Amino acid sequence: MEELSVAGPRGAGLGILGSMVVAEEARSRRKNRLVTGLLGVLVVPLAVLAALRLLGFDGGWYTLVALSLTPYAAAAGLLVGGLSLALRRWWIGGVALVLALALALLVLPRMSVGEQRDLHGKTLRVLSSNLLYGQADAKAVVDLVREQRIDVLNLVEMTPSAVDRLTAAGLFDLLPHRVLHPAPGAFGSGIASRFPLKEVNLTGDSAAKQPGAEADLGDGVVAEIVAVHPISPDVDAPQWEREIKDLSQPAGEHGLRILAGDFNATLDHAAYRTILARGYRDAAEERGEGLAPTWPSSMPVVTIDHLAVDNRAAVLDYRVFDVAGSDHRAVFAEVRLP
Repeated sequence: MEELSVAGPRGAGLGILGSMVVAEEARSRRKNRLVTGLLGVLVVPLAVLAALRLLGFDGGWYTLVALSLTPYAAAAGLLVGGLSLALRRWWIGGVALVLALALALLVLPRMSVGEQRDLHGKTLRVLSSNLLYGQADAKAVVDLVREQRIDVLNLVEMTPSAVDRLTAAGLFDLLPHRVLHPAPGAFGSGIASRFPLKEVNLTGDSAAKQPGAEADLGDGVVAEIVAVHPISPDVDAPQWEREIKDLSQPAGEHGLRILAGDFNATLDHAAYRTILARGYRDAAEERGEGLAPTWPSSMPVVTIDHLAVDNRAAVLDYRVFDVAGSDHRAVFAEVRLP
């Protein structure tokens, strides 16, 4: 009886300890499944984004927003992949790294300077600025034109009051030739130039005016300029796509053309890449600045303002500038013509 009384509590203690071990193992398995599930959940949107980007499908507003974040997704994929491998989730880590690498191969070339044609024609210094419903500081715009010796200035979201303020600030003393279509809100645009301009219709119908003009540079040299501002895709994604693709008449079927403005699109949107595929080059990408964001100016995240240059020309320089009162950075390129 004495033995039994001693063994009983021991057996009970071992049973309790065994139960605790089993419970701990169950908790550990649940924790492992939770970690695996969370990592898997992170990989799913990365896979969807990579598929959209590789297939060239823009889709609607939400997928357009996701595609605009492709450079960040590539970086996030590397982090998820590295973390997964560190936690010995080999399959998840491998998939995440493959997806991240695929996106990185699309993004990283934007950081390298492209080889330019050896041309000896005229040089054109072009600036484009979104005026944020006409609220941008007119003096800041004019100072930028003066400091950067701008030849052609494209302005979008140009209101009648903005034209008055730009006039008072002396813009048209510097760039006397103009094709202006001011309008309330985001619907007005214009072109101002050192060189004589002849207005021509170079785009299809659009919600906002996207004026075009032939700039006579002298000696028989003419450059075609378009102030680009398709409708924002959050308003009407199908119309945005139509308006961008209206800009993509193949180079070579017209005069040497420069498209400059707020495209509401990044290099990761198929609609914008359609333009480039038809004989244009993105000036920022050509100068290794393709990841320099232009919007919103207070905390730049994405690059939606562009200068798309006819590939018969050479891009000598590219920069972005903050403009007081605007939510977009201005974009500048120096272009050498054939």
